[in-house]
Amino acid sequence: MKRFSIFVVLLSLLVGLVGCRQSPFQPGTYTDDMGRAVSINKSPERIVSHVPSITEILFALGLSDKVVGVSDFCDYPEEAKTKPSVGSYFNPSIERIVALDPDLVLTDGHSEGIKQLDSLGIAFLVIDPKDFDGVFRDIELIGKATGVEAKARKLVDQMKADIAHITNQMKGAQKVKAFYVIDATDLNNPWTAGPGSFMDSLINMAGGENVAAKAVAPWVQFSIEQLVSADPEVIILPSKHGTAFTTPKMLKEHPAWRQTTAVREDRIYSIDADLVDRSGPRIVRGLEEIAKILHPELFK
Repeated sequence: MKRFSIFVVLLSLLVGLVGCRQSPFQPGTYTDDMGRAVSINKSPERIVSHVPSITEILFALGLSDKVVGVSDFCDYPEEAKTKPSVGSYFNPSIERIVALDPDLVLTDGHSEGIKQLDSLGIAFLVIDPKDFDGVFRDIELIGKATGVEAKARKLVDQMKADIAHITNQMKGAQKVKAFYVIDATDLNNPWTAGPGSFMDSLINMAGGENVAAKAVAPWVQFSIEQLVSADPEVIILPSKHGTAFTTPKMLKEHPAWRQTTAVREDRIYSIDADLVDRSGPRIVRGLEEIAKILHPELFK
């Protein structure tokens, strides 16, 4: 009986080790978010990413040693700042990218210049998810294309479990009307997040009701009349390094904004923009932060 118990323990350990082992890189053709078929015949050892969210995914998958170039805006984790820069997010330097001799470039397709890499014989994948399922698929795509498929699956499973835990806490909670400010340079016509945006999904999943949910596009301008009529109970302001682009003081001093329940009851909150704007692993933290803003009573 004792020998049998030892055998069971050893077998369990063996199964665990096999489960944790990384699958070797498989050469193949990968379809990116633009529907492009990209052939990757060897495991990429030199990777360039000029998109902050993609850079965060690479580091989360333990690929930091293979990242040889990032953009000026790739600032998380801290180690990303030590990597050579290829310039800005929208207009990375093709010359700098070529000089880094990458095996693979990862982009979101919003930079026209990146398309030049095709003629230069440099493989690039477009990673541009539109929703949470897209984020999960793209993490697994990056994992497969770089030979860390098991790590990618583990990361996705953890993200899904964390999201389920957060959303389960929202079950039965009364919806809170929320308005997310993208840009309120013009306080009479603020930009906000409409249907099809990550923020719209985040607000809904966090037990809220996006007052711009029926707008005509993912990113829209809301007139001050629309805002007052919608009467949000909570206003969320994005911030960068702790500084909000629009301050609560600005809203409180505006006669029309003062008519909203959110301003009257001083329910104006800021959130780290990177947690909700970047479609990578930290978007789960963004969901949790919004849930805490909308339903603080559930997170005491």
